[in-house]
Amino acid sequence: MKLTGRNVRCVRGGREIFSGLNFEIQAGKALAVTGANGAGKSSLLRMIAGLLPVADGAISASGGEAELTLSEQAHFLGHRDALKPAFTVTENLNFWRDFLGGKTADAKASLESVGLGHVAQLPAAVLSAGQRRRLSVARLLAVQRPLWLLDEPMSALDLSGQRIFAALMTKHLKSGGLIVAATHGPLGIPAKILRIGGDA
Repeated sequence: MKLTGRNVRCVRGGREIFSGLNFEIQAGKALAVTGANGAGKSSLLRMIAGLLPVADGAISASGGEAELTLSEQAHFLGHRDALKPAFTVTENLNFWRDFLGGKTADAKASLESVGLGHVAQLPAAVLSAGQRRRLSVARLLAVQRPLWLLDEPMSALDLSGQRIFAALMTKHLKSGGLIVAATHGPLGIPAKILRIGGDA
């Protein structure tokens, strides 16, 4: 799979955020999107995910599953962890597996991979910020999609959580996946840099 952006322009609230943005990323590679606050890093991820319209230019994918849209082949991990507080950790993960569909993995194994096996039956409401982030990461594993769109992926994670996530990202890339991450800090994996609006 290859992801390409050509002369991409972003407009939010009638204001141009960026324009003329070009990028290309092949399977097995990561792209780190950097820039100052408000430069449009999160907006770019949301455009790739199909959550925001592309004002001008084009974002396309080739070499993926022809019958699926780009958004159906992507995971979007945003700033907020989309969890139902009254559901247990396992119930939250099962909800996302059922909702997203496609090729799935074992929920228990996904939770253990991010270090949450011991809290699988606890309600999500009692999780710390770092544990909530780990649960969101487990969603990337539970439903397999080639493109991971990660917005500040290391947010709220302790050093152990950062190492776990970096290892999972490495494994995803080695299996032919792609990663586009908006970040202010290191990802813990090799990545090509795309700067929006100058240096971060």
